[in-house]
Amino acid sequence: MTIFDTPPEDPFGLFESWMADAVRSEVNDPNAMALATADKDALPNVRMVLLKGVDARGFVFYTNLESQKGGELQNHPQAALCFHWKSLQRQVRVRGPVSAVDDGEADAYYASRSRESRLGAWASQQSRALADRVELDAAYADMEARFAGQDDIPRPPHWSGRRITPLSIEFWQDGNHRLHDRLVYARPAPDRAWQTQRLYP
Repeated sequence: MTIFDTPPEDPFGLFESWMADAVRSEVNDPNAMALATADKDALPNVRMVLLKGVDARGFVFYTNLESQKGGELQNHPQAALCFHWKSLQRQVRVRGPVSAVDDGEADAYYASRSRESRLGAWASQQSRALADRVELDAAYADMEARFAGQDDIPRPPHWSGRRITPLSIEFWQDGNHRLHDRLVYARPAPDRAWQTQRLYP
């Protein structure tokens, strides 16, 4: 019997188990995930970001709120994620509404980043036009000078986290002859119980 035949009640526990397997098997960034959003014309956008937290409340990533994805999530606060672990031949897909993490959570994560990454969050005007690399390097140098000798670099007001609270989570395992295993957890609202269903590949 497998999890596809006897699924556990908690999809987050199953996800954390699969993530632990990915940490052991993936060479780079096992927490990488494709994040899909939509623009004002409902045209999808997708890019790779890093998962920085997961619990029963949902999946957390961080970004410049003035970036393209930040603006799209502000206007359409819902998104989809896809994790793909090639070495394990597994995928996990997530869909749901998006909300802001609280300031304390964002501050704690920002403080855990390297000094260089904290300076980079100040220097980068993410998604906006850039003349050349020289301009970006100059902006970073300006931040180095601004915060010289200062260990406690504050979090930029335009930089924070977003949490996707899933209404569905699909677990996918590669199978022989393309007869893959698919298991979906779904609920009509975040405060409702999960229901599970197997899907044809």
